[in-house]
Amino acid sequence: MSQIIYLTNIQIADGALQQLKAECDKAHIRKPLIVTDAGVKAAGLLDMALEVLGPDTVVFDQTPSNPTEAAVRAAAALYQQNACDGLVAFGGGSAIDCAKGVAIAATHPGPLKDYATIEGGSPRISERVAPLIAVPTTAGTGSEVARGAIVIVDDGRKLGFHSWHLMPKAALLDPTLTLGLPPGLTAATGMDAIAHCMETFMAAPFNPPADGIALDGLTRGWAHIERATQNGQDRDARLNMMSASMQGAMAFQKGLGCVHSLSHSLGGVNPRLHHGTLNAMFLPAVVRFNAAAPSVQQERRMERMAYAMGLGAITGAAPAAEAVAQAISAMNARLGLPTGLAAMGVERAWFDKIIEGAMADHCHKTNPRLASAQDYREMLEAAM
Repeated sequence: MSQIIYLTNIQIADGALQQLKAECDKAHIRKPLIVTDAGVKAAGLLDMALEVLGPDTVVFDQTPSNPTEAAVRAAAALYQQNACDGLVAFGGGSAIDCAKGVAIAATHPGPLKDYATIEGGSPRISERVAPLIAVPTTAGTGSEVARGAIVIVDDGRKLGFHSWHLMPKAALLDPTLTLGLPPGLTAATGMDAIAHCMETFMAAPFNPPADGIALDGLTRGWAHIERATQNGQDRDARLNMMSASMQGAMAFQKGLGCVHSLSHSLGGVNPRLHHGTLNAMFLPAVVRFNAAAPSVQQERRMERMAYAMGLGAITGAAPAAEAVAQAISAMNARLGLPTGLAAMGVERAWFDKIIEGAMADHCHKTNPRLASAQDYREMLEAAM
């Protein structure tokens, strides 16, 4: 059964950050803990948030590039020691996902893995979670409007945590916070947003609002990612990339697929690898694989994505998939992203472990075409 739920309290505009105190008040957050990372702090963005909330606001700024259970524990301890009553996630997807982990860990007993989706933990996440306001400083993950988080737990697995209780009370999308984002990170996070839009559009579950939102997000993201990468001060491009990011996450409640199964698993094998860059590497192979899915063919999903990307009207799932896959590879090259997994240091000796993790990932079963271990091996080889 398809369930369609959307977060309505989203503000997207230059200066939206100025509403942070008011949104905390609405959520009855009187003593927030800001969860961020060292890069956001070094860029001076944290100071902007502290100007709104006050200089005495408690801050955890040690979120790693891929959030870990250890970081969640440290932030949760800080939350409890200072008698905080809510969270402000301020940063990219890692900071927002870390904050969602803190929302669970600070209010629920036991190890974090007990609440992971593939461990049957979603029903254990209750309304006791700490209230959360999300302020993204990148345009990629869309975690500010999503019910899920990805955290590397103590045993090394990169697991998903999903509950409607984890939805931020408000999302403040201020494109001015992304103006200083370096070109490489703009490209990688932007391709993450595009991957969300494309993969959720290909997913089989019935959710027409998600399809519409994803297709519009793809159109915006594809049209503006190069501009945002080449000129970080292009406010219109930054606004549209932030919208594409948010739209991808609003849509992916419908489900993702093999791109994310592989990225989640490989990110657990080597946490230093950037998630958005991995998505960009896997997208062409997964698009080609999904062309044979009945739901993709019946709904003309490949042809519709090709048209949204400005590739023209193409007849047939396979020709459209090939055009889309080639366009993604060409875009990756123009953006200066790696030429493949090998250029990122990925080794074929890791394949068995990556495949094992991908088969167990929560995104595996929502791909429009169920992948076998051999299918995953071929996708990995194609992405090398």
